[in-house]
This record gives sequence, C-alpha cells and structure tokens, in this order.
Amino acid sequence: MSDSMNSFRVGLIGTGRISDVYLMNCAEFSGVDIVSCGSLDMCESRAKAAAFGVPRVAAPDEIIADPDVDAILNLTIPAAHAEISLAALEAGKHVHSEKPFVTDLTDGRRILDLAARKGLSVGNAPDTFLGGRWQTVRKLLDKGVIGEPTGASAFVPTHGVERHHPNPDFYYAKGGGPLLDLGPYYLAALVFCLGPIGRVAGMARKTFPERMIENGHRDGEMMPVEVDTHCLSMFEFESGVIGQMMVSFDVWDSETPRLEIYGTDGTICIPDPDPGDGANVFQGPVWIRTRETSRWTMRPRPKAPMDWEVAENTHGLNCDARGVGLAELAQAVSERREPRASGALGLHLCEVMHGMLCSPGLGRFVDIQSTCARPAMLPESVEIGLNVNLGLPE
Repeated sequence: MSDSMNSFRVGLIGTGRISDVYLMNCAEFSGVDIVSCGSLDMCESRAKAAAFGVPRVAAPDEIIADPDVDAILNLTIPAAHAEISLAALEAGKHVHSEKPFVTDLTDGRRILDLAARKGLSVGNAPDTFLGGRWQTVRKLLDKGVIGEPTGASAFVPTHGVERHHPNPDFYYAKGGGPLLDLGPYYLAALVFCLGPIGRVAGMARKTFPERMIENGHRDGEMMPVEVDTHCLSMFEFESGVIGQMMVSFDVWDSETPRLEIYGTDGTICIPDPDPGDGANVFQGPVWIRTRETSRWTMRPRPKAPMDWEVAENTHGLNCDARGVGLAELAQAVSERREPRASGALGLHLCEVMHGMLCSPGLGRFVDIQSTCARPAMLPESVEIGLNVNLGLPE
C-alpha cells in the first residue's frame, strides 16, 4: 500500500459508461481514492476526470507502472480484462475488475496463479451480493426459515442493450452475450446463497444474425451478432441442490420472478417484474412464504401500512452501490484475507458459464473443475467506509 496507510490508492482503467457509478461511489468510500484514470480514448478520460475530480489522467500503461498506485480498477471491455489484470499484477498491483472475470479460462488461472505468487489480491464484480437484498436472503437461509434448500430458478428476460447503449457492439462479440453479461449477477448470488456449482448443462441459440443500434450517433446502424443470445441452463450445486436459469437478449417482456430458492419448508422469491431489478441491484424486496403462512411476506418487513404502500410501489430501495467490492477488497488487503467478491469466485463463475455454453455442442453435462469458498456474510456492524446505503439486514 502507499505511504498513506489510511488510503488505498486506485488507478482506474476504462472510462466508458460503467465508470460513472464507480467514480461517484468511490468518492464516498473512506480509505479508497481513485488517483488516476485512463483509457484508449483519452478525451473521454479527461472528461471523466474533470467531472469526478480525478487528479490525474494517464495512459493505461503509465497508470499500471505508477509506483504510487496500490490497485487497478479494471473497467475495460471483457476481451481486455485478462491483459490489463495480468499487466497490473506483474507490476505489483492488486486488481479489481468488472465481470466477466475473463473470456478464456486459461487466462483466469494465470491471473490467480500470478496473484498467489506475488501475494496480491484479486477481486471481481459482481459485488451485488454484498447488498442488503442478498444478505437478507442468506440470513434467511442460514436460519433455516425455508428448511433445507432443494432447488433454485433464475430468469433474466431482456431484449438486449442496443436501444439504450450507444456502442453496444461488444455485447454481441466474442466474450459478450446475455449469459456472460447478466449471468454473473445471478450465479454469484446463487453461489453466495447455496455454495459452488458442480456440473452444468445448457441449450442456446442466436436468434438474429445482426441487430440495429437504436440510439445515439449510430442510430440505425446494423452490427453483427457473434454469440448466442438466448440461453437455457441446468446446474447442480456441490451440495446437491439443483437449479435452472434462462438468460436472454431476445425476450420483450415477462412476468416471471427474477429468482426463487425452494426449500423443504418454504420459498424465497425475488419478485420484481421490471428488467434490471433482479440480482444486479443491491437493494430491493425479498418475499418469503413458508408452510405455516398463507401469504407472501416482505423482508425486511415494512412497519406501517404507509410503508407497505411505498415499498410495493417502488419495489424497495434500488441503490446502486457498485464498487463496494473494491472497498471490501481494500479492507481484505489490510486484514490479509481473501476478498468476498474474489477472483476465485470470478473464475468459478466463468467456468460455470463456459460449461453452459459448451454443453449443447457436447450433448452432455459438463463437470466443473474449479470451486471456491462460499463467500462469508458481511458482519452485522459492517465498517467498510460507506456512505452508500447497502440496506443490510438487521
């Protein structure tokens, strides 16, 4: 760490759209300072630095080589994740990157091996399971409220990103697609709740050979589609719990719950009907019904009728605390332990998704070779320097 033991100095590489929420939130994390930023588009990087008060703009290789930077926040496109993370580790920096961890499993193993040899920490998004919604679900499971878990279902129905993202090409290129883009949120939440996954199977299709960009300066431009855009999967956890998931860029709408976990005595449900309000947010309602109850109840339970009305109309607080995994990694470095949103978890999820995508061609289940620790819950009196409200359970 830098000379200032109270500051974890971070260099941000990749200043695209996703960087805004990181820059905004990291300003609220005590002990984490983004001291430089850069990308291939230096005009964009200078604009972000000016907007968010980042003191230095530099080329990515200069940021990686800077001796005053403790960690690299890797927000590049998926195809560049491994290259940037490996270079950062070689330079003696800790790394926290956006998802997916890697697009090639060999690269993922190289990253973890290099980090271990150098005594460095690697973290990976998604970190949404550190939010109140998933901490609540985990607390209910650990208390045995729905009995022994037996199954899980996840549904992620969207119609792609070309209607709102001005440069959506990478979502449809190798390393993109709905499974690698949205699947990590749901799979990370499930591994946090139910432990690592042992084997998977899947089916997938590419519905459109090309798609039209429908916004911004490229409105009306066609782009090729290289990846499957509608993916179905089955999976078995190491514990024996079984699950299913649908992730799509080809679905206009759906009324299915975003995620459910089934147990011998009840069901936990993430009910949101609005795309984007599932496992990729930190807060929101958790519904539960057990054999003893005749209706769904919300956790945490609103205390008054007015609170119920507000909660049901807004689907609960929807705070985007993205970047909290970086703050938790900084704390993990100071405590000499593995971060909760770890590289090992990221690699496990990548192998799971790779198996789901390979399974149709193989015509069989794919055994997952990697495993990871089930991430620990945050302590009840969490202190990771956050003014961002995670909505943690009481």
